[in-house]
Amino acid sequence: MQIDRKTDHILDAALPVFVRFGFSKTSMADIARAANISRASLYLTFNSKEELFRAGSLRAHTRTMANVTAALAKPGAAIDRVEAAMAVFQRELITPFGESDAANELFATNMALAADITTEARERLLDMLEQTLTAAELSNEISLEPARATPAQLASLILAGIEGIKHSRRGGPHLEEETALFMRFLRVAVMPQNGR
Repeated sequence: MQIDRKTDHILDAALPVFVRFGFSKTSMADIARAANISRASLYLTFNSKEELFRAGSLRAHTRTMANVTAALAKPGAAIDRVEAAMAVFQRELITPFGESDAANELFATNMALAADITTEARERLLDMLEQTLTAAELSNEISLEPARATPAQLASLILAGIEGIKHSRRGGPHLEEETALFMRFLRVAVMPQNGR
């Protein structure tokens, strides 16, 4: 995804405005002011607030998925890499909005305006998690037999767990603490008996 410097600057300026006011209460004038450009200049780049928000979602998902891919590709134990990848996913896509009073509106707006982007990123994440867990199971690094689970089922459970934590905890240290607790339970559940 190619974004020029002006577009990047506008999207950087828009994020804190959306976080502070929510989508419905943010105006293009607010974003232009935050970006220190005229409204006319803003409208030369984006036709509407909806188009701008969607572009921000695409940029965020593209960057995050590149960072998730890098985290999963690093050397080390599979569960450590999965935990690092989920921390990246959460920190880059959930935390910025999760700390906003308008978090629920912003998440709903994202699904209304950029469901295809979000769905594609989640499907890629599931595929990458499944591949990582499959390789770990084949090398006996983890054991899914006691839980009678497949790597695909575990990948879905991990993502569902992160989603559930997102909706039950609104940002801050509690979000990270709950995620770390979830990953500790996961680690205990999948480690081979002789590895405990």
